[in-house]
Amino acid sequence: MSAHPDKASPRLLLSNVGWALRTVWDTNARLMVGLMVLMVVRGLLPAGLALFARGLVNAIVALLEASSTDLTTVIPWLAYGFALTLCEAAAPLGHKYGLQRLRDDVNLKVTAEILEHAATLDLAFFEDPRSQRIIERAQQNTADRFARFVQEVIATCTGFLQTLSLTGVLTYIEPLVLVVLGPLGLPYLWHRWRLARKHYSTEFHRAPKRRWTSYFVSQLTNYLSIPEVKLFNLGPHFIERFRALMTEFRDKDRRLYRRGTIGGGVFALFATVAFYMLFFRVVIKALNSNLTVGDVAVFGGASSRLRATLERTIFSFSSAVEQTLYIANLREFLEVKPLLVQAPPDPTLLVPAPKDGALTFEGVSFTYPSAETPTLRNLSFHIKPGEIVGLVGENGAGKTTLVKLICRLYEATEGRVLVDGHDVRAYDIADLQRSITFVLQHFGRYEATAAENIAYGNWEQLLNDREQVRRIAQMTEADELIQSLPAQYDTMLGRVFGTYNLSGGQWQTLATARAFAREACILILDEPTAHLDARAEYALFQQFRRLARGHTTLLISHRFSTLQMADRILVLDDGRLIEDGTHDDLIAHGGHYADLYALHRKQMEQV
Repeated sequence: MSAHPDKASPRLLLSNVGWALRTVWDTNARLMVGLMVLMVVRGLLPAGLALFARGLVNAIVALLEASSTDLTTVIPWLAYGFALTLCEAAAPLGHKYGLQRLRDDVNLKVTAEILEHAATLDLAFFEDPRSQRIIERAQQNTADRFARFVQEVIATCTGFLQTLSLTGVLTYIEPLVLVVLGPLGLPYLWHRWRLARKHYSTEFHRAPKRRWTSYFVSQLTNYLSIPEVKLFNLGPHFIERFRALMTEFRDKDRRLYRRGTIGGGVFALFATVAFYMLFFRVVIKALNSNLTVGDVAVFGGASSRLRATLERTIFSFSSAVEQTLYIANLREFLEVKPLLVQAPPDPTLLVPAPKDGALTFEGVSFTYPSAETPTLRNLSFHIKPGEIVGLVGENGAGKTTLVKLICRLYEATEGRVLVDGHDVRAYDIADLQRSITFVLQHFGRYEATAAENIAYGNWEQLLNDREQVRRIAQMTEADELIQSLPAQYDTMLGRVFGTYNLSGGQWQTLATARAFAREACILILDEPTAHLDARAEYALFQQFRRLARGHTTLLISHRFSTLQMADRILVLDDGRLIEDGTHDDLIAHGGHYADLYALHRKQMEQV
């Protein structure tokens, strides 16, 4: 369904137009009906005004020829014209009001659908490099494109009705209008259609370069990157590359603008000449008494309006086509299906949420969707409820991937992962994930109050329960930090919307409190002390020993001091489990773990 510029066939476009119109109709059908009524009214108004002008002029001419001052034949035409003029003044206001409301409704509906659908997709989709283009194209102001599509479709239909009604009036006066209209309109329609596809194709292939421009802007404005950028004096280099890309965009856009202007100019020239020649024929016919003065007056005004309406309608149509191509990107994104089954298809196979936290891997292997070699290979082990187990291995050994399988962010390629003796696929995925809590290396730093930063760990129950949040903070020793903040629990934190920012260690204190806001039987600590100094690491280590009681705990760390809290240690290498035992047993064994530990001791001695 992807709207690749080379695959935008008329059939595909019609399919996407139908889907987009159904979406708009489902958003607010009553408003669409009102806009359609206004569209018909506005489409017929120009013809009605032309007929009014013709009738009024002819009535006045008849009075002048009869040297009469009796206005009985003129007054009805004046009343008719007044009503039409009121409608012409009021209809655009109603149209604008209705369109603004519809744009807001569509923007809300489409944006919400994007977010809701994104929330259902698996982590695998977002981590797969092949998905990035789908994500990028879906983020290209798609909701705004949808609103513009609605606007352009209504403008096209209104213009088409106006063109049709004006053509009927003018054809009655001069039938050759029909002969001229096709050769004028069709080439310009083809030109605008090709231009719309070219413009979309340019934007389609430009997406990676636009990411580069965003990257350079981020590097020069993000507080995390600015120190190094300044110290290495990378600013001029990044600005030069940014300017080169933007200059390329500008030059290509100028060529498109030029093509559009030339095409519009050629159409305006030939249309003006053609209609003026027809107007000359009408004048000759009037002089020969074959047409009335009213016919001449109407043809002169209506033909000029028809030319402008035709041009505007073709422009709106081409713009609607272009918006349809962008909307196809949204449709492609919304048609992506999650790979993980949320719950067993047979409700009788569903098991209650885990309570104890026993973990078992039975011959588990896993390969990422975009990879050729497996990350985990034939893993088998068992972790008892309440046991604290360390995971050790060099980068890329598969530690974090193992955790993702437990949380069912991915599914094993081979083998089974069991929690409390049940395959993880037998649980409702939400129940399973609620039974797991965590402190990650890259923990969240939410733009929210201190209380909300903790409550997000179990937001359904805690967002409105300040006392429970306070108890959790006291239990995890976060209360002392929060009491020192300007507005305590109501202090807005963060750099984007917040009024107060925290240090890395302080953010980690809140992340720890947030983890224990959830009543879970499994605790995952993924490099929890990676960014802490020795004193802070020791304090957090003691805190984790206390808080981990009663939880089945997986501890991932490169720091052997942190691993001292583990009851036993699993050693991974190249996705395989190569050692399993206590710290003392593994040192005595003299294997891979002992080598890593000796290297760590050597590094510490050099420091």
